[in-house]
Amino acid sequence: MVLVTRHDLKLSKGKLAAQCAHAATECVLVAKRKSPRALDRYIKVGARKIVCKVPDLISLKQIHNKAKKSGLVCHLVTDAGHTEIPPGTVTVVGIGPDSREAIDKITGDLPLVN
Repeated sequence: MVLVTRHDLKLSKGKLAAQCAHAATECVLVAKRKSPRALDRYIKVGARKIVCKVPDLISLKQIHNKAKKSGLVCHLVTDAGHTEIPPGTVTVVGIGPDSREAIDKITGDLPLVN
């Protein structure tokens, strides 16, 4: 699974972690319905997660659209606005679980969050 975050939001580490957790949880729930075999494989091999970044909302939506068009499990997180950012702010897209190869076609060139 790859979690793609928006660098322009400059979220605190805790907020970023929470948004990534939302994305991962939703992806697992979707995979349980749509792709249970892929979810089982993912869990058996360690439930790997990689966190990458894109510069802005436009880039995040482009990644999300590519994932959807490729038929990958994905989820776009929209924040409720209770803490650091306004309600409705799109923060993270989760992609997977699926094969590394399938996800890397979309996210393989993205820089890691540091």
